[in-house]
Formats: sequence, structure tokens, C-alpha cells
Amino acid sequence: MHTTAGLDQIATKGNIMSDKRSIFEDVGNDVKTTAAALGAITRDNDASRFLVRWWLWALVTLVVGMIVVGGLTRLTDSGLSITEWDPVMGAVPPMSLAAWEASFAAYKTTAEFASQNTAMNLAEFKTIFWWEWGHRQLGRFIGLVWLVGFVTLFTFGKLPKARRLSLFAIGPFIGLQGFIGWLMVNSGLDGVRVDVASYWLMAHLGAAFALLGYIFWSLQLFDRSEAELIQARRVRERKLFGMSTGLMHFVALQVLLGALVAGIDAGRNYTDWPLMAGGFLPPDLFSLTPWWRNFFEDDGLVQFIHRTSAYLLFVFGIVVGLRAKYSAHKLTRSAFNKVVLLLVIQMVLGIITVLNSSPWYLAILHQFTAVLLWLSVIRGRFLAGYPIATSLRLKS
Repeated sequence: MHTTAGLDQIATKGNIMSDKRSIFEDVGNDVKTTAAALGAITRDNDASRFLVRWWLWALVTLVVGMIVVGGLTRLTDSGLSITEWDPVMGAVPPMSLAAWEASFAAYKTTAEFASQNTAMNLAEFKTIFWWEWGHRQLGRFIGLVWLVGFVTLFTFGKLPKARRLSLFAIGPFIGLQGFIGWLMVNSGLDGVRVDVASYWLMAHLGAAFALLGYIFWSLQLFDRSEAELIQARRVRERKLFGMSTGLMHFVALQVLLGALVAGIDAGRNYTDWPLMAGGFLPPDLFSLTPWWRNFFEDDGLVQFIHRTSAYLLFVFGIVVGLRAKYSAHKLTRSAFNKVVLLLVIQMVLGIITVLNSSPWYLAILHQFTAVLLWLSVIRGRFLAGYPIATSLRLKS
């Protein structure tokens, strides 16, 4: 009896131990399952970020192309060749000789034609028409790429909820840019102005750079996971981040001033350097009335302000670059080295462009380098705000 009872107790304890072992095995299985699930979520997030990055890179590339084509459209005096704004039917060019002649007749009503192009024939008009038409089609295509990309990514749940609104804002921003472009063109269709108003050109180019910067900043955010961004922000280099923010605003100001120079062809006058017409200040300052018009329309004053701002920007950029030398992060230091290099290139290009009276190929190269500088400053600012840690070997 006792032996049987003892065996029963041992069997009971064995069953209990067996049950406990099963419980631990179940927990182990749960951990493995949870880990696998988390891994699947991570892979899904990585795949989503990959798709969003490609979409944003496409938009960045297209906007850069838009800025370059816009510059060439201005340099070829093509901007006023299309005298109406039709966001939908305007995508269709003239399809018959009668339609071409009607478009040419509308252009003949502009002051630009009356003062500069009275000898232009239909074939020559088609050349400037295609530049402006291509510029507008590129703008439409950018809007289409945004729309298709956003709707597709949103439908398949690839857009993080926290960033949907900011990515949606790109679309209205593109639309606003197109509307500003029309206001710019319309300013040159009043029968009085030979060209578009310089301040509208400044607004149009400034909005393009702002759009490009907004998309590029969003792209930087999607290059990193939310966890990485949170961790990186804890070691933000606040001093360098603040200085690079100031540098970013300074570059934006210089872009706006450059647009004013371009708007009145001020770069084709005062082709000596470092003086202007043999003096430190250009002659006949504030000759226009009222006085404030001189800051937008006097070629000497506008170019003088652009030059002076460039000197100050160059000095401040060097200071920021020297401050970045003390960064503990190699990628941050490298980013600001590129900023300084582009500042030097941009300064040299600006001087050469002025000395050669702004030929179109130097002018467009100067504008393209401004785009690269803008993007490099934004990249440096991002890395100062969200540093990427590297190994000790990479910090040398």
C-alpha cells in the first residue's frame, strides 16, 4: 500500500514537473512567435520607407529639373509666349496652322514683342513657345507624380500616420507654385512691361526652392526609422544646428536676391569686379521714384545688394564650416565640408558670370550650383540635428 502510494506521489510530481516544463516551452514558443512578428513588422516598415523614399527622390529630381528648365525658359525669353493659363486644356499644344497663328497673334499683343521681337516669324515663335510649353508640362507631370504616388502609397497603407499630412501638403504646395508662376507671367502681359515683374519672378523661384527644400527634408526623415530619429535627437549638436539654420535662411535670401538680378537682367550690366563701373557703389543710386522701386528695378542697386549679400554669406558659411570641424560625427563634418566647397564654387562662378556679362550657359550653371548648395546646407542641418553615430575608426 505504502509502496503504491509512493509511486503515485512520484507519478503525480512527475506530471506536475512535466506540466511545468510544457508551460515553459509554451512561453518559449510565444517569445519566438512574438520576435518573428516584430521582425515582420520591421521588414514591412523598412519596405514602406523604401517606397516612400523612391517617390520623394523622384519628386526631388523633377523639381530640380523644373528649376533648371525654368531658368532656361527665362534666359531664352520664352516665358510670355503663352498668354493664357489653362491647367487642363493648356496641356494640348496648337494642332493646326490656324491654332499656331492664333497663339502667335496673342503673343504679338505683348510689349515684349512690340519692343524686342517685331521681326520674329512663326517658326521662331514656335521655338520659344515649346520652351514655355515644356516648362508647364513638367510642372503638370510633377503634380501627377505626387498624386499617383500619394494615392497609391496611402491606399496600400505605406504612409505612416504621423507623416501623412506633411506628405499630403506637397500637393497643394505644387499647385500654389503653378499659380504663382501664372501670376508672374500675367504681370508681363499688361501691355506695358517688356518682361515679367522681378518681384513675381523672385516669388516664383523662391517658392520652387522652398518646395524642393520641403521635399528633401522629408526625404531625410524617411531615410531613418522613428526610433533612430528619437535616439539621434537626444545627441543633437544644438549650436551647429542653430548656425546651420541661420545659414539655410541666408542661402534662401541670396536665392531671392539672385532672382531679382535675373528678373531685370542686372547681371549683364556692371561687368567689372570687384568694383562696379569703376567705383565701390554703382552710379545713380535711387534714381527711380518712388524710392522703394530701386530695390526691385534699379540694376545697379540690385546687383550691389546681391554681391554684398554673397560676400557676407560666404564668410558666414566659412564660420559654420569651421564650427562643424569640432563635430564628433564624421558624416556631419563631411556634409559641411561639401557646403564650404560649394560656397567657393558658387562664389567663383558668380564672379566669372558677371565678368562675362551673364551668358546663358554660365547663368544656368550658376543657378544649378545654387540648387546644389541649397540641398547640401539642408543635408548638413539635418545631420547636425539628427547625427549618425559612426565607429571610432570612421571618425579619424
